[in-house]
Amino acid sequence: MSNALFSEFDPVSDKQWKQKIQFELDGADYQSLVWHSNDDISVKPFYTANDINDRMVIPKTRSTKWRICETVFVNDVVKANRKALKSIKQGAESLLFIIPNKEHDINRLLENLDNEGLELHFDLHFLNEDFVKTLLNSATKSKIYVHTDCVGKLAKTGNWFNNMNSDIDNFKSIVKNTKTISVNCSLYQNAGANMVQQLAYSLAHATEYLNFLDAEISKESKQNIQIIFNISIGSNYFFEIAKLRALRILYASLASEFQMNATCKIVAIPSKRNKTVYDYNTNLLRTTTECMSAIIGGSDTICNLPFDTVFHKTNAFSQRISKNQLLILKHESYFDKVDNPADGAYYIESLTQQLAEKALNLFKDIETNGGFLKQLKAGTIQRKIKESAQKEQSQFDTGDEILIGINKYPNLEERVKSEIELFPFVKKQQRKTLVEPIIEKRLAEKLEQKRLNNEN
Repeated sequence: MSNALFSEFDPVSDKQWKQKIQFELDGADYQSLVWHSNDDISVKPFYTANDINDRMVIPKTRSTKWRICETVFVNDVVKANRKALKSIKQGAESLLFIIPNKEHDINRLLENLDNEGLELHFDLHFLNEDFVKTLLNSATKSKIYVHTDCVGKLAKTGNWFNNMNSDIDNFKSIVKNTKTISVNCSLYQNAGANMVQQLAYSLAHATEYLNFLDAEISKESKQNIQIIFNISIGSNYFFEIAKLRALRILYASLASEFQMNATCKIVAIPSKRNKTVYDYNTNLLRTTTECMSAIIGGSDTICNLPFDTVFHKTNAFSQRISKNQLLILKHESYFDKVDNPADGAYYIESLTQQLAEKALNLFKDIETNGGFLKQLKAGTIQRKIKESAQKEQSQFDTGDEILIGINKYPNLEERVKSEIELFPFVKKQQRKTLVEPIIEKRLAEKLEQKRLNNEN
């Protein structure tokens, strides 16, 4: 944009803005308008070009490339195939198959699905090189991404798939075939980690994989490997946009150290942490703004979360609604028409820089103290996430963190007990684990349990 367009207006300095604000406050302190996030970021009432650090380069993202994704859990391959084909007809451009075991017939699952331009993701809940080879041979036209995250398995469940050495060997073999590395960052957000922690832990998590592969893959092969970050998006609209942009900055810096391809792929999904059982239609509003943050932040693929996913079994109605939310954003709201829409927004640029800098400092501290796996085994990562989650939970309990319909303007006459099909709370299982698992927990759980117990 030409500066001459506004040449008739005199420039306004930061000092002048503050003076004007101070005048309008009628003598009140300007600092009263500054609020502080849980990430230790001070948010000012206005931002200018002076708030941007020219030293930090934001990797370009292209929101016009984002894909609408549908999640398909594979229990019965015939039903899963039918659902996938129907989803594509209804507008899905990408499919994420969640496959719990290796016994499924991959050829039957992909019947009539292997098409040019289609993106297929496979979230495997096991490690099996032969299964992956069969998968790759069965889908030769579509773009294939295989998600195998053994470190994520350890973090989430407390145990490896088999054992550390076996899992790492299997991981290396699978990566050589698939040319993809997957990092499940959603776990940290859903467990209550703040954004700085989410970014730092995601980067440290990825570093473990890059260390495993560093000596075994040639420089040329490294450039062909694609890393995928599966990340959850909360309702802090501008911060979530900045979080995604900061992730690209951080990974580009990390990749250069390992001589890897600096471009990462981001698969985004709304958070479960702020979703509710009561007044559950408000989840539609939350997921809509979260998908908007994902798009503007530069996600490559977006899987929306059905509004009743917390307590209802998978059903056609809520899945169709969740897909239609993305279709409306893409085809009616034109969220696919502008490249890098957040570029030049001083507030978002400043948030991006601050989140990246703080996350980088935390990442360096993790690496200095032995790396992600060592700190996970020592319980340091779990303890830090618990501290962050407890702080946010306290804010929710006191009403500082608001969920409409739950701790603000609840409909106390609402009854949902008869509608619950899935247990919506943390399940407690006594089992032996190598490390303490990182537990995902929703903010509203305690309050919802109390209301359910009081239902007639």
